Amino acid sequence: MSDAPRPTQDTVHRLLGTLFPDGGRLEVAPVAEGGDHSTWWAGTRYVLRFALDAPSSARMRREIRLRDLVRQHVGVAVPASLASGEWTSGLTYTLDTRLQGASGDAVDVTAAGEEDLAGLLGGLRAVPAARAETLGLRRTPPRSLDVLRREAGRAAERLGADGEFEPVRLAQFTAHAAAQLAPQPGAVVVHHDLKGEHLTVTPDGRVRGALDWTDAVIGDPAEDIAGLAVAVGSRAAVRAATLAGYGARASLRGLWLARCDTLVRLAERLYGTDGSPLPLLRTQLDRAWEAILLELVTELSDKDPDVS
Repeated sequence: MSDAPRPTQDTVHRLLGTLFPDGGRLEVAPVAEGGDHSTWWAGTRYVLRFALDAPSSARMRREIRLRDLVRQHVGVAVPASLASGEWTSGLTYTLDTRLQGASGDAVDVTAAGEEDLAGLLGGLRAVPAARAETLGLRRTPPRSLDVLRREAGRAAERLGADGEFEPVRLAQFTAHAAAQLAPQPGAVVVHHDLKGEHLTVTPDGRVRGALDWTDAVIGDPAEDIAGLAVAVGSRAAVRAATLAGYGARASLRGLWLARCDTLVRLAERLYGTDGSPLPLLRTQLDRAWEAILLELVTELSDKDPDVS
């Protein structure tokens, strides 16, 4: 990756100039850059994304096709690709519509926004998984909550020693509880990265769009409930999941996936090599560990009503 080409401002202007008569005159600015992509604002209406290696180019092409499929089902906006191709030999780009709203990390979601999230979760259940698979989405097995619980336990002890977390809070999540929350049969299309920065929220707290579908898979719907718990808080996530038709088992599974994940991520940041912003990780921990009444449920039926 060290020798991979990187788009510059000149690269962006030249490409825009080939796409619009006056595209080269649009004001451009970098949005963010990761290990496999580079993203730029182009004027006020567009987002230009560049893949930086062959695998990310393949994911981008798959994402463009997937967004066209899920847009028919979900209740929020999904970016549309207005133009795509290669910006340099073998590496792809897409010029996308810019969605209304700010990052979900910056704006609180209201009750109406929770209904929007319910439309997103419910819509993803309605996407034909077999059709998505033909577009290249892979099927992924559900994670073991018991394995994750033990990993989170080790993280909680280290965090507790430094005053970052009270390990007794995790003690309520026993091996028996983890076994009760084993995944149910059936898999759906899962966004798999529903963190705050991938949700666009308007000032009135409405969720208007979902970004970055490159990590989408066919798998455990509790993963998206977990993502929402980290993005908007456990209470809002569980309410949205309930509105979408998910029962207590799926909601609690998502809740505990989020809680364990946030402990592990914070520990990796403090004691490992993770470079994520520390304030954001602490905020995500607080969101995931919001107390909810559903936690008081100690016995679950063999089958949630949301499982067919």
